[in-house]
Amino acid sequence: MSKDKMDLLQGTLDLLILKALKLGPMHGFGISVLIRQMSEDVLRVEQGSLYPALYRLERQGWISSEWGVSDNNRKAKFYKLTVAGRKQLVEETSNWEKLSRAINLIVRPA
Repeated sequence: MSKDKMDLLQGTLDLLILKALKLGPMHGFGISVLIRQMSEDVLRVEQGSLYPALYRLERQGWISSEWGVSDNNRKAKFYKLTVAGRKQLVEETSNWEKLSRAINLIVRPA
């Protein structure tokens, strides 16, 4: 990892995936590209992390999937948020905001 790239804290990948899927259904590669773009090329999600997270989120009922055809005419699994996933996104976002405020209090004291 280069000095300008960051590893994700455990648990934040779920939040990022849920946030990406809030924009609409997409396949795994599309999710990783969107996260990279939205983070201004700082966060890169490797397949070895992304797909286990997608399977875990699907088992938890926060996302669902179905097979379709990608823009480049390949068979791909498309993921979308469920109602439970939308509720979880609200909870995960709240938890992240609390955590980031607490870390900022330590890193940048008044």
